[in-house]
Amino acid sequence: MSAPPTIVAINGSERDGNTAEVLRHAAAVAAARGVVLESIDLRTVRMSRCGPCGDCNDRLVRCELDDDVASVVDRMIAADGVIYAAPVHGFGSASLMQAFIERAGVGYLRFDRPLSNKVAGVISVARRYSASTITAQLTLNALLNRMILVGAGFPAEVQALHRGDAAKDAEGLTNVSRLVDRMIDMIELLSEHRRLTGREDVLSVADRNERVGLALNDTAPL
Repeated sequence: MSAPPTIVAINGSERDGNTAEVLRHAAAVAAARGVVLESIDLRTVRMSRCGPCGDCNDRLVRCELDDDVASVVDRMIAADGVIYAAPVHGFGSASLMQAFIERAGVGYLRFDRPLSNKVAGVISVARRYSASTITAQLTLNALLNRMILVGAGFPAEVQALHRGDAAKDAEGLTNVSRLVDRMIDMIELLSEHRRLTGREDVLSVADRNERVGLALNDTAPL
């Protein structure tokens, strides 16, 4: 029997609060479909900030900072789906999520886009304002990494301020449930396509990354 599909959710909050509660709800929805949804809480991840080396646009190998970012990226690569979830802080994404997408993107993902064709989802949590700003930012990041975003109606944006408030936003949680269900539908559809065709490259792209041919760096094979 094949292993159940897996979704990795990146939690960009600094605390075990409403974003974590929303992801527990998402995990319950996934479990009801026989899918494992694992949350990675960035607050527990050893993650250095970008250093002074300044060679990000020129290097051809993974970032050399010695922390846990590489292992988180590897867990994302091993999964069938990826969810970015973050709260609004100061009208933008929580700093942990911002640091992670910068470190992961520049240091690990830009070379050959290993998240290509993963099914992606985005969840934002806010008291009231700027949830759509985070949704847009993280959506663009998923598209940059050539992931597949499945429309699920209204965006998965949950309104919450104090601990426990997320559970009171019935509409927001309904949108999260729809998102997870649609992600699983697409994961299963892609799996069936691979089984029937024997092809792993569902949506193949000729270039290894979008920087090929641009005067940004030497894009010779690693």
